[in-house]
Amino acid sequence: MSDKRRPLSLEVALSATCAVLYAMGSFATAYVYSPWGSGQFRPAVVIPAVFATLFGPLIGGLGAAVGTLVADSASHGQIYVRSLVSAVPGNFLGFYLFGWFMRRKFSLENFIRTSQITLIVSNVIVAFLYVYFRAFVDVSYPVAFREGWVYISLGLIAWWYVTMLPFVLLLGPPLIRSIASAFPGLVSEETRSSSWKGEALKRSFFLALILPGLFMLLIGILVTLADPGQILTLRLAPSALILAGMQVMFVGSGIVLLVLGTAIYVTTKSK
Repeated sequence: MSDKRRPLSLEVALSATCAVLYAMGSFATAYVYSPWGSGQFRPAVVIPAVFATLFGPLIGGLGAAVGTLVADSASHGQIYVRSLVSAVPGNFLGFYLFGWFMRRKFSLENFIRTSQITLIVSNVIVAFLYVYFRAFVDVSYPVAFREGWVYISLGLIAWWYVTMLPFVLLLGPPLIRSIASAFPGLVSEETRSSSWKGEALKRSFFLALILPGLFMLLIGILVTLADPGQILTLRLAPSALILAGMQVMFVGSGIVLLVLGTAIYVTTKSK
């Protein structure tokens, strides 16, 4: 059954399932923040990525938008306006694009490219809207944060990208294969007939981890070797504590991505 032929009730059910699973997964890690004190650790993004791939852009987009609002509101005990103006549109557009790209071509290579593109797009939207709204609309950021809001936005984009990408790339393909096999009547013929078994260790897969890893590690080294006073003066980091967190984040995430990419490369060479 293709996503074009599904009854409305099934579309609603699939969107709701995606939203509930995404909300639960996001809430489980809602208290792990970036060095800037905002921007949650969210490996659960693999859930709307899988739904968008299997069931189409609207289901992935709606599930992600509703799920992130529910998770953010639950963790704050009220309807979270900052999430409504930033995370909701960013998640909807990002995972709508995810499903749209995957519907054009269902393959592992396209899944890798789509993951990279849509995570950047959605995180750019969320980061800039969130930081700008917090700094200039509800004015809850300290002055130092407001002055460096562009750099904080860029930092959040990097934080989300490097903490989301490995989960989408490593968990997404096996989940997609398993769900398509378990529920063949819910997915399209192209999805049912496609096999990613021979593609799972291709070069594009580990390059997608190694290249961002090298970039993050380089930034971490530059930040570590730079004059802390100059970084603080330029408002690239609002405080010495946040600067230390940035160093750990960039160096640590770079090393993790390099290790994962290298492990995949070694596994590929041995087969």
